[in-house]
Amino acid sequence: MMDQELTDLRRQAAEGSQDAVDQLVELAGERGDFDELRRLAADGSQDAVDQLVELAEERGDIAELERLADAGSQDAADILGEL
Repeated sequence: MMDQELTDLRRQAAEGSQDAVDQLVELAGERGDFDELRRLAADGSQDAVDQLVELAEERGDIAELERLADAGSQDAADILGEL
């Protein structure tokens, strides 16, 4: 995806397009882009939180799982409890 296309999706997401948010979450997950996913999660996307948890678990990123659990993610807390 081109930079302009990402910029357009971000603009659409900021304007309230759920489809744009969904596409951004999917693309960020594919790229492993934690910064984009954190931004989307901070803007209220539960799908972004779920993707962050999944990526953090795959990478064994305990610090990220702890951050997510502290922010209220039960999934992250459950994974930490299993470790």
